[in-house]
Amino acid sequence: MAQMLIRNLSDQAVDHIKQRARNAGRSAEAEARDILEREARAAKAEWWRKVSEIRKLTEGKITDDSTDLIREDRDSR
Repeated sequence: MAQMLIRNLSDQAVDHIKQRARNAGRSAEAEARDILEREARAAKAEWWRKVSEIRKLTEGKITDDSTDLIREDRDSR
């Protein structure tokens, strides 16, 4: 597993994480890890949601092979 050192957090952010950790009955490190892991999963889920939207928009549409267009562009130089 990777490790990360985060410097220059505001006192307010640290206090917030410590309070959340106390409420959850775990360490501040465990709470910070949980926050980061949840955010990473949410970002990945959002990325897949956008990919799904794009797939729906392009579903059934015929796209041309770009090989001929690329070759034509190269030959024109």
